[in-house]
Amino acid sequence: MGYTAIYLLVCIRPHLSKFNKRPAIEGNTSFTAESEGKNVTTMVKSRHPPGRDERSQPPNKGGFFYRLRLNVKKYTLVYVLMLVVVAYYILFHYVPMLGNVIAFMDFKPGKGILGSKWVGLQNFKDFFKSPFAWRVIRNTLTISGLQMLIGFPAPIILALMFNELRGKYFKRITQTISYLPHFISLVVVCGMLVDFTKSGGLITKFLGLFGVPEQNLLSNSKYYIWIFVLSGVWQNIGWGSIIYIATLSGVDPALYEAAAIDGAGRMGKIIHVSLPALVPMIAIQLIMRVGNLMSLGAEKTILLYSPAVYETADTISSYIYRVGLQQRNFGLAAAVGMFNSFINFGLVVFANWFSRKNVEESLW
Repeated sequence: MGYTAIYLLVCIRPHLSKFNKRPAIEGNTSFTAESEGKNVTTMVKSRHPPGRDERSQPPNKGGFFYRLRLNVKKYTLVYVLMLVVVAYYILFHYVPMLGNVIAFMDFKPGKGILGSKWVGLQNFKDFFKSPFAWRVIRNTLTISGLQMLIGFPAPIILALMFNELRGKYFKRITQTISYLPHFISLVVVCGMLVDFTKSGGLITKFLGLFGVPEQNLLSNSKYYIWIFVLSGVWQNIGWGSIIYIATLSGVDPALYEAAAIDGAGRMGKIIHVSLPALVPMIAIQLIMRVGNLMSLGAEKTILLYSPAVYETADTISSYIYRVGLQQRNFGLAAAVGMFNSFINFGLVVFANWFSRKNVEESLW
């Protein structure tokens, strides 16, 4: 749904810009300038043929709502499609934000929001005073940091590799194979990991060839994080490379030819042509990735971790799940979620500012 919104905005934006242009001056207009003591008269021709009535031009009101009204009349179907996306975000993203008020309450479902006791910042204080606060923050930053360090450049490298393939059919087959893991259900992927990493599992036996003792790898905190991160890279590397492949397909082949004439080899073309073409897209994707640094999904963690690895596997999302749904402390869970959202918001604002300042690319 988010990609649909972006697509519609991209489609509409060029048309909105048309209404920002002021109508050209009709007919021939003369102006006089002093040059070396003589009057010089110059005729400026407009874009419209002479003799056209100036009164036929629409008034230059130039206001946003005026341009919007004209745009809606001209592109009604596009705006109808956009209304579905807007309604989705209002109903399922903005309206539920009103429920964040329970972060400041000792919320009881039976009493509702109006009947629950107001406790102010007590839920936030309870979280930061608990022995689990810094543990879940540390684990979230560690796992998310590794995912960004390994998982963010991986699709870029894969896209560059695909771009260098010359065999048409081999390229299509390998691309399709790389996309397939993304469509496997997360529950199925986690079930495969549990089976493959248990004592006597496929991965465990393979690692045994290199001297790793046979054991349940997911119960060992030393291996858990790497299994979590690398399995995520494997599942999403192909899907994440699509946007970079699409960007590279729009690069002018003449640039590669010019680089070859200047003596650049294959690696030189990648460094001086392909990578610069990807910089704007990399910047946008990095901003969005940084904005989700603290949003590590609870589903995969819940399916893989166990009490034996809580010390390194418990994250903010899994902590919210345990506190909110298992312990039924809804106020504390909402407070932790609100804290997490504020951190993410601050990170995306900082990343946007840093990107705009250094590479002149940003979301806003």
